[in-house]
Amino acid sequence: MDVTLILLALFSTVGLVFTYLAVVEKDLVKAVIFSAIQSTAYVAVLYLLRAPDIVLVYLPVAVGLYPAAILFLIGKTEKVEEK
Repeated sequence: MDVTLILLALFSTVGLVFTYLAVVEKDLVKAVIFSAIQSTAYVAVLYLLRAPDIVLVYLPVAVGLYPAAILFLIGKTEKVEEK
């Protein structure tokens, strides 16, 4: 089997797991961290699929700007989601 396919499967699985963790997490800061890890896994998938132009746009937005903005907004509200 090709190494690229194995890495695609691995990073896709990591992205899926961290997406689930971000959705079910009650602590909003942890959910943002899980979302950033998921985005990093998808950056690796896009790079392996030979789409470096998309990676160059997606990486700073999904791993940098989005979590920073969400963390700023969480700082203005409560840290833990209530039922």
